[in-house]
Amino acid sequence: MQGQEETVDTGRGPAGVTVTMPGGATGAGKVASPIALLVLGHGAGGSVDAPDLVAVRDAAVAAGVAVALVTQPYRVAGRRAPAPAAHLDEAWRAVVDVLVERLPGLPLIVGGRSSGARVACRTAAAVSAAGIVALAFPLHPPGKPARSRAEELITGLPTLVVNGSSDPFGVPDAAPGVEIVVLQGERHDLRKAPDTVGRAVVTWLRARGWAGGGDRA
Repeated sequence: MQGQEETVDTGRGPAGVTVTMPGGATGAGKVASPIALLVLGHGAGGSVDAPDLVAVRDAAVAAGVAVALVTQPYRVAGRRAPAPAAHLDEAWRAVVDVLVERLPGLPLIVGGRSSGARVACRTAAAVSAAGIVALAFPLHPPGKPARSRAEELITGLPTLVVNGSSDPFGVPDAAPGVEIVVLQGERHDLRKAPDTVGRAVVTWLRARGWAGGGDRA
């Protein structure tokens, strides 16, 4: 199901991008067009192969959504320590702009896990996103609840947050426009039942007309 990885030049070095298109055929024998475009980023020291990201990709593609997984330039360069937030945001915006140009006219949903979720929230307005999917949103550094990042979730856009109940980075509270799904027993990696994460995201997308009602893969 995974598409071919390529690189996209950004102002901060090349980013890796893998786009997976939905399959299926229409009655006229043509490949069905995607309903929406979902762009997802990885965590600070992780990759787009994280179980929750893969599960979301597979579930969304099966529901008719084009999904792009984006690897930040610092990870492409082999570094684990994340770049400064401004550099992450700049590279992300450059990649999203390219994807929107390639797939024009589709509702754009941005998101990711942990650090990637924060990047998506910070840049959602700048890229004209319709909604946000935040997986394992890191509400605060472990053991430091006073350093809350809750304000990053308040974008004015429909936002889905999927967090584990045992996440040491905390669990955000619901807010206007922000829906919270808490998975019992899950920690920050959301790897116990990643298919549950995928189903939660697709359910939310369908409720807004951004995904189809059945398996189209």
